[in-house]
Amino acid sequence: MNLSPKQIVNELNKHIVGQDEAKKAVAIALRNRYRRAQLSAEVREEITPKNIIMKGPTGVGKTEIARRLAKLVKAPFIKVEATKYTEVGYVGKDVEGMVRDLVECAIRLVKDEKTAEVSVKATEAAEQRMLKILVELKKNDRGELDRKIFEDNLLASLRKGTFDQTVIEAEVRDEPKNMELVPGGAAINLGSIFGDMLPPKRKKRKLTVKEAMKLFIAEEAEKLIDDDAVTDEALRRAENDGIIFIDEIDKIAGKGNTSGADVSREGVQRDILPIVEGSTVMTKYGPVKTDYMLFIAAGAFHVSRVEDLIPELQGRFPVSVELHSLTKEDFVRILTSTEHSLTQQYALLLGVDNIDLKFTPDAIEAIAEISEDINLTSEDIGARRLHTVMEHLLEDISYEAGGDYPLVPVEINRAYVEEHLKDITRDRDLKKYVL
Repeated sequence: MNLSPKQIVNELNKHIVGQDEAKKAVAIALRNRYRRAQLSAEVREEITPKNIIMKGPTGVGKTEIARRLAKLVKAPFIKVEATKYTEVGYVGKDVEGMVRDLVECAIRLVKDEKTAEVSVKATEAAEQRMLKILVELKKNDRGELDRKIFEDNLLASLRKGTFDQTVIEAEVRDEPKNMELVPGGAAINLGSIFGDMLPPKRKKRKLTVKEAMKLFIAEEAEKLIDDDAVTDEALRRAENDGIIFIDEIDKIAGKGNTSGADVSREGVQRDILPIVEGSTVMTKYGPVKTDYMLFIAAGAFHVSRVEDLIPELQGRFPVSVELHSLTKEDFVRILTSTEHSLTQQYALLLGVDNIDLKFTPDAIEAIAEISEDINLTSEDIGARRLHTVMEHLLEDISYEAGGDYPLVPVEINRAYVEEHLKDITRDRDLKKYVL
């Protein structure tokens, strides 16, 4: 998608409030990828992405900015936590795992696109498979009908959904189950590792026609997709378009700690360094270069500072942006201006139980004031505070709703907000004011 930095920011504004500096930085980084792609191969090799480090409290949009950015351009994206990795020689995750995870994400992304491209042919093939089963199942209903007319009638009924809940016996692929090779370790799908060596197993299952059609379409689509082409495209995208978001990077920063779990902090940084600098990682799909992947690191940096990271790693994140705590005005915009805002979500949820939920402007303002106040006087958890406040506010309505009642209009105003949130506004954590 060829978007200018301003257009990218406008798209991000639909979902994320404020943080203009961070949005601007990621928009420029994304546009630079497009600019690089337009250059000659010789020059392109010399230009690497300018990685970004975001600092700011939790819940202000760091992860969401990166996630929405990747979604906007359909780029492979993964979020990892720096604290999950350990120095080489320690028990824990290997930092190269983040690149392998990104490749798996790219494979899924490309496979989904290719599946969509062949969906019409796959559906037609699946319908013919299902038609054979239905002809046998409904053969007693044929009567004097010509076979072609009988099959056409069945196919029309299948497409209308007439047989969706009809139970049939179908032969489908037997997917290998995940197994724990080491007790307490991660579950591994042996089929995904040895799939090319082992012949595919099939078994008969009783399914509804609707369920069977989903499996048939997936199987037929897989036959039409060239796996080698998927792998080649996925590796290219992972290398050139991949975005790796490293969260909690502040937790592996810090100087002066030389005991306990802190011993390997600098070691983890040194292990991450070659990945960010540019190296080749072996994956089951082949070697993958990390030179042109975009890395976005983030952390609250309450205790440590960006300067506490090792200098080499700091140098690999030339763009540093600070995200700010959310204000009352930000909370109001989050509740009213964003797509699929919390107020809309709750209105739709309760609408299922015939509750016509409306929020008055002064109620929105009261919710925003209370959310900002609690963030100031206790832990600042950013926009996540709204989830706590809204759940508490609508607890009684959610509990009472349900059943075959006629439509009930419910208006939430300031008085209602103050009455139902008085408990959490009264109970203040004043530790921030204790010197």
